[in-house]
This record gives sequence, C-alpha cells and structure tokens, in this order.
Amino acid sequence: MRNVTLLSFTLFTLCGAAGAQHVIWPSASVSALTEDWSGERTEDGRPKVSDDLLERLKGLSMEEVWGSLRRKGYNNQFENFAGTQQNGWDILHPDQVMTGRALTAQFMPLRPDFNGYVQRQAEREGTKTPVTNYAPIIKLQEGDIYIADSYGKIVDGTLIGDNLGNAIYAASKRGVIFNGSVRDVEGLSEIDGFNFWIRGSDPSAIREMMVATINAPIRIGRATVLPGDVILAKSTGVAFIPPHLVQEVVIRGEYIALRDAYNFFCIKTGKYEYVNEAFVVEAEVFERDFRTWLAQKKDLPMPREELEAYLGQLDAEKKARR
Repeated sequence: MRNVTLLSFTLFTLCGAAGAQHVIWPSASVSALTEDWSGERTEDGRPKVSDDLLERLKGLSMEEVWGSLRRKGYNNQFENFAGTQQNGWDILHPDQVMTGRALTAQFMPLRPDFNGYVQRQAEREGTKTPVTNYAPIIKLQEGDIYIADSYGKIVDGTLIGDNLGNAIYAASKRGVIFNGSVRDVEGLSEIDGFNFWIRGSDPSAIREMMVATINAPIRIGRATVLPGDVILAKSTGVAFIPPHLVQEVVIRGEYIALRDAYNFFCIKTGKYEYVNEAFVVEAEVFERDFRTWLAQKKDLPMPREELEAYLGQLDAEKKARR
C-alpha cells in the first residue's frame, strides 16, 4: 500500500511539473526542442554554432541563404516586414551585417493575473528578481542576438533605451531584433558595434507590457524563431536559420557564389558564347573548366579541404541521380 501511495504521489508531482508553464525554458526543454543539433550547446541548452560559421555567414547573400532553406523545406524563416515598395525594418546601421545566436523573449499586453503567475513561476525556477524587460538581458552571452516579439507595439512599447542597449552590447557584443520599438535612438547610435532591426522608435517608456517567456519559440512576422537559431541580419531583411542547417547553408552559399564568380568571369572574357542567358558549351566541358578555375583560385571563402569534400558530395549525389 505504501508503494502504491508513493507511486501515486510521484506521478502527481511529475504531472504537475509537466503541466507548469515555464517562464524561462529549462536547458532540457531547449535541448529537446532543438534535438536535430548534435554539436556544442550553451549552459541554457541552446545550440552553439561556431564563431567561424557566424563570420562566414556574413559573406552570403540573402537569396543564397533563402534558397538553401527552401530546399530543406524551411519556408518560413525570413522576415522584412515589407510592402511592395520598401523594407519594413528600421535599421540603425543598414550598411552593417549582423550574425549571432538567438536568445528569444515573448512580450504580451499586461494582464495582472497572468503576470502574477509569471512572477511566481519565475521565482520557483530560480529567478531572484521580478521578471521585467531586463530579464532577457541578464541571460545574454557573447555572440547572442536578443530577439523579442513585442507584437509591433511602438508607443509605450519601447523595450530598451541606451542604458539597456549598453548592457546588451557589453554582454553579447551584438545588438537586437525586435518586433517592437526602442527609445533613446541617439544614445543607442553612440554604442560602437551595436545595431538594431526594429519596427520603430518612440520617446515614451515601456508601459502595460509583460514578459511571458524567455528562451522559448516565438514568432517574428512570418518567421518562427527558436532559441539558438542563427541569425543573418542585412539591409534586405532577417533570416532565422536552424542551427543544424547552418554549415550546409554556408558551404552551399559560398559554392554558389564561386559559380556566379566563374559565370561573370566567362561573360566578361567571352570564354564561351552567351545566348539567352546560357553558355553555348557542353555541360561536361563547362564543369571541367570550372573545376580547373577553382583549383587555381587562391582567395577561397572556405578551407580548400572543405570545398573538396563538398565537391565530392555533389559528384556522389549526381552519380546517384543517374
């Protein structure tokens, strides 16, 4: 009887824990959410894509990244909040590219009973201070980009000003991407290296808003973002790349850029006749000449051994299709 009672109590406890809505997702939940990633992780469970890949990603065009993601069935990983005429992001330094690993936060309109639950639950999870717009910032590590969905609120929706902007940059050496707004833009612009992609700015302070979750899935416009996603933010928009695809996205994008460079070389030099957007040459001859050009090229965007491995993979796939 005692064993039955103990078992019942254990099951009750587990069910209660499973039913609790985490405010800050625990590392085990983040790891389960991103189980396709098999590499290094941060202490909070997020995939930790290498700094080298983050740097190489900066050299890719958005079209190269978007095309690779579409090939893998990830069709909802880009956002620019654009109409037909313009990019809808307000970017602090549009001439600068930002890459990093996503730390996510979901904001909602303030509801006292829900916010009361959030504060109590966060305390149970070990958070020592009230959960405010500062809560996500204390979780940042170097290489992180703070991504927040604040449902596009501008007036009284400013998630940070220049004080919090300095705290963000000190921790992450990056900037922010908000489906929402900021204040103190002049002060933020003075933080060397800091950048933002936001919906707008306003001099008002944050009011009637609350944090619902940190390091959980969020939506940014038409994109779904998971904690640890790799971000490519450019003047044309923002891509949110699943970590397990980053290496393939990077090498494929770099390879496509090399093929484009060879195409431009052939057009400029008249190496082959070019008619109706195609070279008049046998495919085998073109491929042989391209490989020769690659072998002689010294300024490759990737290590040569990585390129050779990728070429071998392409050859194997082509042979399998035959």
